[in-house]
Amino acid sequence: MGKVRARKESKKLFIDFRYDGQRFREQTLLDDNAKNRKQLEQLLQRMEAKMLLSEFNYAEFFPNSSNLQKLKTNQLINTAELQNASNSDTPLFNDFATQWYEESKIQWRASHVRNVSSILDSSLKPAFGKKPMGEISKADIMAFRAKLSKRKGRGPTGVVSPKTINSHMTILRMVLGEAAERFEFETPYKNIKPLKLQKTHIEPFSLQEVQRIIDNVRPDYRNYYTVRFFTGMRTGEVDGLKWKNIDFAKREILVRETLINGETEYTKTDGSQREIPMFGQVYDALKTQYAATGHMSKYVFCNQMGQPLDHNNVTKRVWYPLLKSLGLTKRRPYQTRHTAATLFLASGENPEWVARMLGHSSTEMLFKVYSRYVPNATRMDGSAFERLLGNTTPAKPQKEQRHETA
Repeated sequence: MGKVRARKESKKLFIDFRYDGQRFREQTLLDDNAKNRKQLEQLLQRMEAKMLLSEFNYAEFFPNSSNLQKLKTNQLINTAELQNASNSDTPLFNDFATQWYEESKIQWRASHVRNVSSILDSSLKPAFGKKPMGEISKADIMAFRAKLSKRKGRGPTGVVSPKTINSHMTILRMVLGEAAERFEFETPYKNIKPLKLQKTHIEPFSLQEVQRIIDNVRPDYRNYYTVRFFTGMRTGEVDGLKWKNIDFAKREILVRETLINGETEYTKTDGSQREIPMFGQVYDALKTQYAATGHMSKYVFCNQMGQPLDHNNVTKRVWYPLLKSLGLTKRRPYQTRHTAATLFLASGENPEWVARMLGHSSTEMLFKVYSRYVPNATRMDGSAFERLLGNTTPAKPQKEQRHETA
């Protein structure tokens, strides 16, 4: 009789059973809890009932199992075939990657599901798909990364960025790691460090430039950019903002969703869930916006059809032409968020408060990205210390003179 067991290391459940005179173990990604155990025990009962009736079809229950390679017409394949097949007890990358994706995607946001699917289909499966998981070597991995680094990209270098390469490598590492644990082989993904990323360079606008932009932007986008500049909301957050998350009574914007590919979903992280005060201009802008769109759409900022804004379209048709007309350096709209951060800090706000307003879980990112802009804005650039030294320097020669006289 089979049993549902848990791996000691990971606490993941697996089914341990005998069939056709052999012992088999089918691994899962399910955590060890009562609900999941009951689910697998019911599956095991159905399997054993089929076995009693000689109707058990291994592939029907475990279509992507590596154990199918050990069976041929419900018999173990002969010893010679098993000996000749290198690592035949591990599935092909194509099959296992698909299984891993299907089992794991329940944990991910919809946008991450799309990203992982894209990475698997466009990059990893073409490179490793026909290889058994146990035959993939470190040399294969490094060759894949080298080839990926030469692929055309949209960045200024013309090739994919280190950040993109790291994203692909992370998925590969996760797939290999899970396969190694399930099929008891040593993962080849060892001592492979992520590529170093260039430091983020930001170009925030000055307060005077912000005011010029707001004064000269098309009237139907004035409220939109006012909110962006004085809240620091991410593009997806402001584009996906709904009236149900505007609290005029408390003067708060409730950040609860983000817009990705035209659909709203949970924010980037739990820390991104936050309440942003409506400062003077923001409150007035949202009141004006409500009069314009409050009764035609659930979205605060929308097109004439009541649908959320297409940020690529707005960037090309409104943002870039506006900067050009004002003689301002071309910058991505995301700089509105960086501008808000530097203005918050320059005004003397507590960095922890600023981090919360931006949806950061700590001040680490704040100081890493924005610190060099704070001294220029607040005049806390060492000049006070220099004045202190300037006030004390005359004392030393006078003391030495008295000493010499004495």
